[in-house]
Amino acid sequence: PDDPSSVIGRQLEYWRRKLEGMSDVLELPTVKPRPRVASGRGATMDFAIPPTTAHGVQRLAEDHGVTPFMVLHAALAVLLSRLAATGDVAISTPVAGRGASQLDPLVGMFVNTLVLRTEVMPGTSFADFLEQVRTTDVDAFANADVPFEVVVDAVRPVRSEAFAPLAQVMLSFDSVTSFDFGEGVGDEVKIAPIAPDQVAAQRDLTVNVSTREFGVWSGSLTFASDLFDAAWAELFARRFVG
Repeated sequence: PDDPSSVIGRQLEYWRRKLEGMSDVLELPTVKPRPRVASGRGATMDFAIPPTTAHGVQRLAEDHGVTPFMVLHAALAVLLSRLAATGDVAISTPVAGRGASQLDPLVGMFVNTLVLRTEVMPGTSFADFLEQVRTTDVDAFANADVPFEVVVDAVRPVRSEAFAPLAQVMLSFDSVTSFDFGEGVGDEVKIAPIAPDQVAAQRDLTVNVSTREFGVWSGSLTFASDLFDAAWAELFARRFVG
């Protein structure tokens, strides 16, 4: 990391420049005041993106040479910008972390977190903003080798037990067809889904979208119970889909 000519050194310099001067917290309107120490307790609410909207996202992505993820990122950034009354929006997203072919035969957790920072300016057309998001996302994915915790140490944001560093909202997009395993029995093993007793909220909001080849896209919103309730989450999801 200390060698500016190394891969990690070059990528760290990108993140320092990209995230310099960013606000420590995205101040969304909350139902409850933010506690000094986050409890980590959360809840999840499911929502659906209708076929007409899903097809519209796909068509918009094709027309502008972007991915459906970039369209959803742009839409979420605009919504967060309006709710927080700010033009500086940072959203994190998980990445597989398996960019090198040498990692293909290895078993393990390689997932990393990227911070996608965009400037949402009033009067900008959505098409122009989508191009800006495309540049942001492509550049971020090109600098995805640095572990998130190393980026945090390099950028040095305010550290607090009340909120996650750098970005308090995450967008997760799964473009692989989702399978409903239901409940089944193998030769010697019974397989069944297990719902957790408690939902952990590592950040204020996490928006998950899973696509299907046909029909409705499924989504879920995990929110921090310290800040939001089910009614707030339902309204947020309705605005995001709408």
